[in-house]
Amino acid sequence: MKHLISIADLSKQEILELLETAARLKEDRKKGIFQEKLKNKTLAMIFELPSTRTRISFEVAMLELGGNALYLNWNDLQLGRGEPIKDTARVMSRYVHGIMIRAKKHNTVEELAKFSSIPVINGLSNLEHPCQVLSDLLTIYEHKGLNARITWLGDGNNVCNSLILLSAILGLEMVVSCPAGYEPSALSKALELGGKIKLERNPKKAVENADVLYTDVWVSMGQEAEREVRLKAFRGYEISRELMKYAKDDAIVMHCMPVHRGEEITDDVIESRNSVIYDQAENRLHMQKAILLKLLG
Repeated sequence: MKHLISIADLSKQEILELLETAARLKEDRKKGIFQEKLKNKTLAMIFELPSTRTRISFEVAMLELGGNALYLNWNDLQLGRGEPIKDTARVMSRYVHGIMIRAKKHNTVEELAKFSSIPVINGLSNLEHPCQVLSDLLTIYEHKGLNARITWLGDGNNVCNSLILLSAILGLEMVVSCPAGYEPSALSKALELGGKIKLERNPKKAVENADVLYTDVWVSMGQEAEREVRLKAFRGYEISRELMKYAKDDAIVMHCMPVHRGEEITDDVIESRNSVIYDQAENRLHMQKAILLKLLG
């Protein structure tokens, strides 16, 4: 595990090791136990897109592990003026010990990793969001164990791509419910990996016997021009109290945030006992620590 670019790059054993480490680090933090295992290490964080949870969790993770984190806005770097990615990668490899990048295009992350002699972490791209779903695995494990049935509702986006790959590698049962034309692009790859992934157009059927209901925004960054078309296409796929009646009574509801309340999920569901979205957000910190220790430690 030299980089973390795609969930598909990881083995089942590596995923479970990250899960175990994150769970232990979470308990340690509750007890006030901190070990400076990344002392004198620096993580460069490149943001081509804005962030709340990714930036804060990585920055705090490095701080609590004894290291340093540098926030670097894409447009404040020479990248914003057209410097080739391979030049930035080679120079930064001489300065820091790892790079986390949040990029518009997945091939930007891949090219950065190709020319870096240090670990590169995909903090989000248009195709995948591996750090998010590894953190989500910790949340699912805490609430439902590792045999949970997962239903994804809405847009088959980057988070969905990473989640179906994760489910395939771990052998989890997963249902994806989305309108035609919005399927996850990683579906064929997940099936190649032996994934038990089912596509179900009807949201009510999709959530039957579900332990986990997961959704995300219908209009992601860069898709603002498609907003009206998307809102119309996804009508009926929102997680509401009505839809929850078709799932298990104790099913948990997940959302990687930020939330558009009243669109992909209703306010009363977010505030219900079924919602674990703030546990999800917290677990980003613990899993980022595990990832950093694996790659930079």
